[in-house]
Amino acid sequence: MGHRIAAKITGVAGHVPPRTVTNLDIEKIVDTNDEWIRTRTGIRERHYAGPGVAASHLGTEAAKKLLESKAVSPEEIDMIVVATVTPDMFFPAAACLIQDRLGAKKAWGFDLSAACSGFAYALTVGAQFVGAGTHNKVLVIGTDVMTSILDFKDRATCVLFGDGAGAVLLEPASDAEGIIDFAHDVDGSGGCNLYMPAGGSLNPASAETVEKRMHYVHQEGAQVFKYAVRRMSELAVELLERNGFTSRDLALVVPHQANLRIIRAMQERLGVDDSKVMVNIDRFGNTTAATIPLGLMDAVNEKRLRKGDLVLLIAVGAGYTTGAVLMRWAY
Repeated sequence: MGHRIAAKITGVAGHVPPRTVTNLDIEKIVDTNDEWIRTRTGIRERHYAGPGVAASHLGTEAAKKLLESKAVSPEEIDMIVVATVTPDMFFPAAACLIQDRLGAKKAWGFDLSAACSGFAYALTVGAQFVGAGTHNKVLVIGTDVMTSILDFKDRATCVLFGDGAGAVLLEPASDAEGIIDFAHDVDGSGGCNLYMPAGGSLNPASAETVEKRMHYVHQEGAQVFKYAVRRMSELAVELLERNGFTSRDLALVVPHQANLRIIRAMQERLGVDDSKVMVNIDRFGNTTAATIPLGLMDAVNEKRLRKGDLVLLIAVGAGYTTGAVLMRWAY
């Protein structure tokens, strides 16, 4: 580790479904209220996909916007890596569905499952192929339709999530730009604190699994909170130190948007000012694999990123998975 990967992000785009669901709307579905949600999570509203709209649809829209903004033809794409835990179906992969919709005839690809760390993992995977000199243009997409697995009788979790997608383009980089390093880890012993019990080979779908509400997200919020704050802070420091930086060198941190209190607690441990932390959870909620690319999209649109800026992407997700990527912004 600690070696430069010669790949850079050259474009970013996002897509969220048009339907906006506010905390007041959620109040009508479940026993909660706007003030409780805002003070505990930082969320004001989120976007919900309509019937028949799946992860591949959102991912395709984000990718189309990205390719249009870069004037890149779909046939120029070599590879598509899709981070998602809510694929349209077990197989074919969402990457295959997106490849077909885009008309990316020369691209191969696959889905990657790492929950909220998925985008960081997918970015790192794509960067290896660019860095190896075998691929020139890699699409990395984070897309999730979390509403498809939410239990609207569980007021602790259903308020947290939204649907969305984000995409970046990876291309070869020079020495002075692009991805510097990454630090990822897993702690499978925490898997029992955030999971979906049924639908896989252990508990295949049956009348019983449906009746027992086993096809929804199950979360031990307090356990996840503590782990996320500690591990995100530790991994961020480790990654910075290994590359000769401190948190003072950072121009922007784009953390996974799970809970504003997690973000602020991590930020406090790192000693980073509010102006250097990207927060958009108030508008999107937790979109799982889409939060970091949507954060990068907003940072670009708000002109918070300049060429050469040192940027940290950081996430913790179900698994547990933790992902951190350090880069020099390239445009």
